Amino acid sequence: MPVEDYPFMPKENLMQAAEIAEIAKVFVSLGVDKIRLTGGEPMARADFKEILAGLSNLPVSLTITTNATLLDRYLDQMIEAGMKSINISLDTLNRVKFIELTRRDRFDVVQKNIQLAADAGLKIKINVVLMKGTNEDEILDFIALTKDNPYEIRFIEFMPFEGNKWEHQIVLPKKELLEKVGAAYDIFPTKRDIHDTSEPYGIKGHQGSFAIISTMTAPFCAGCNRMRLTADGKMKNCLFSKGEVDLLTALRESGDVEGLIRKSIWNKAERLGGQMDSGAMSEIKTENLKNRSMISIGG
Repeated sequence: MPVEDYPFMPKENLMQAAEIAEIAKVFVSLGVDKIRLTGGEPMARADFKEILAGLSNLPVSLTITTNATLLDRYLDQMIEAGMKSINISLDTLNRVKFIELTRRDRFDVVQKNIQLAADAGLKIKINVVLMKGTNEDEILDFIALTKDNPYEIRFIEFMPFEGNKWEHQIVLPKKELLEKVGAAYDIFPTKRDIHDTSEPYGIKGHQGSFAIISTMTAPFCAGCNRMRLTADGKMKNCLFSKGEVDLLTALRESGDVEGLIRKSIWNKAERLGGQMDSGAMSEIKTENLKNRSMISIGG
């Protein structure tokens, strides 16, 4: 959670539950078969139940990325909507560090809700953004969680966004991560689909597994088929794209939403939104990147 205060968007600028379902229908008609609610924190929306209900009627795999602080409140509705897997953002297993990173004293609530979701039969993926000097010392602690729990720990390389104080020296490269885990455990690569954004690994003798999302040091752009629809109805054809396409205004004005989606896809840059083409992290200048902060992208 950033130290700076971020102003909330006026409600009229945000997609309403029925509008989310309507735009989602267009994507599904074009072949989309999986929808993920993310944020910010999607469960913070007062109309979260209505959003779930609208999307659950579509022929898609429905899932969510959450910080798990409100999970107990909506777990039954999520299961009723057909969710079978959830991603939980958790960058530390240390209570003090958790409070420093999130600016919230909700560590026990998160731990309790992870167990609650597991007991309900949901597949649990835990997203860990690795940062040198912050949580690299906890890598093996997260791996240890998979010994007796069927969790997938997803280690994510720290990515540059407006206001997140990114520096290339903070990124823990995939190579270093594999060396660290491989020195302590017997690990092996497992099957990966062409469109997967994570590289999965099994651990001998463990119920669970881990995966690496190596956006910065080994990009997977060639196989990535993700699209993002922001909370205010803007389509981003890549998380790093500086351009956005306004689908919400088109919907409200009875415009060609499908045509805008198609055009956005054809305009997708070859690599990392077209903003980091050099391939060298040390050459990335965050002040030159045109993008929102991650907390304001939502989606």
